[in-house]
Amino acid sequence: MTRLDAQFPVSGPRGYEPPRPTASAAVLALLRVALRGDGDLLSLLPASAYRAAIGPLGYSRRQILIVNQPDQVRRVLSDPEGIFPKSDLMVAALAPLIGDSIFVSSGDTWRRQRRMIDPAFTMMRVNRAFPAMQQGADACEDMLDGHARDDAALSLDLAMSHLTADIICRTVFSTGLETGAAHAVFDAFTVFEHSVAQVEIRRLIMDRAWTAVPQRDFVLAACDTIRRQLGDLLDTHLGPDGAHFDDIAAAVIAARDDFTRTAFTREELIDQLGVLFLAGHETSASALTWAVFLLAMQPDLVARIRAEIRQLAGDGDPITFEMTKQLPTIRNAFRETLRLYPPITFLPRVATEATTIGHTKVRRGALVMVAPWVLHRHARYWRDPHRFDPDRFLPERERELTPGAYIPFGLGPRVCAGAAFAQAEAVLLIARLFRRFDFQVINAAGVRPAARLTTRPAEQIMVRVRRIAP
Repeated sequence: MTRLDAQFPVSGPRGYEPPRPTASAAVLALLRVALRGDGDLLSLLPASAYRAAIGPLGYSRRQILIVNQPDQVRRVLSDPEGIFPKSDLMVAALAPLIGDSIFVSSGDTWRRQRRMIDPAFTMMRVNRAFPAMQQGADACEDMLDGHARDDAALSLDLAMSHLTADIICRTVFSTGLETGAAHAVFDAFTVFEHSVAQVEIRRLIMDRAWTAVPQRDFVLAACDTIRRQLGDLLDTHLGPDGAHFDDIAAAVIAARDDFTRTAFTREELIDQLGVLFLAGHETSASALTWAVFLLAMQPDLVARIRAEIRQLAGDGDPITFEMTKQLPTIRNAFRETLRLYPPITFLPRVATEATTIGHTKVRRGALVMVAPWVLHRHARYWRDPHRFDPDRFLPERERELTPGAYIPFGLGPRVCAGAAFAQAEAVLLIARLFRRFDFQVINAAGVRPAARLTTRPAEQIMVRVRRIAP
């Protein structure tokens, strides 16, 4: 495995280091994951992955490479040669949920879909979506007030999932997601993420490239539940009153192919809207869960955040869209959260022909792994890489940052179109929630990250909330 010389001197632990898997030798990591049996890909990463430039990732029948050099990361994700599409394992895993949609398609199919959907992306402009974020925050505060009054514990994961699902529904479909549907989507996605065949370690290690990946019946049932909820929301726009909507769903329904002038079918609409829903819901929920957890463990940082909000908006003035651009402590705390816990842990690609990456030979069918989790914690690019340090993003420390080593939203033509939306949403929600509430983590010692499709706590984080005095 190609190594990189250390850019920063080795230093002892300083400040708060949040939970992470213990990295070990490749064989020990494999045995640990096999014995645990929970499909956690983070625990499969050997210690050498955090120091390597490019090299093999553990032991497998199929060649698996991890790429940590920023210039080669850009080449793989930008894919100017057209030889690194989304991995066959990811495509097969997500097909029952989002079909051959824009998130997994490639080549001419992807370009056609992107042209059709681009007008809808303009409707995700933050100033247009901000009222939906405010409405979602209002509903979440009401829910947290009830838990504070009753001194009742709640799942932070579920609360953030419900909140982001509500906001993305308001943005895409012009309606909130009622509580029963939100719980159904959360439960179904939890089943899907834990059990989808992409994260079966045996398949990852033993199968050849492009081996068919059968999904189990209960995984398919979970996909059906999510698609049924999305279909119910879509049908409100396809009925006689559909012409009155002016939102993302209406824009995708109105999309036409440039050449054939054909529209998406109902199933294709569910595919495409499913991508927008899950990207705006699941990844945002992951990031916010970790952000609230990290801040709950750092009361001094929360005090800085509250002082910043008070200076800007007093004790009770609304937090406006313009104000979200003037809360640097929250913005940097969220950027650091995305560094340590990137929602999309791995960006797997497959080599459709033999090639080289740097000086490493790549066989046809190789699984090429770009891992934001690893790149963001790489010893070459980050000082105290496992430490939670929002101030590393201050302008005066900008020289410490390595270009291309921070990719929470991906790179290249497939970079996340909702990046600005996600960042504005997070700043607003963190400001709103911590302005009014303290969060006490009940099971802090047992919190452990796990990666399957997204970076989530291995077990739900339970918290109590307390309303603070105005």
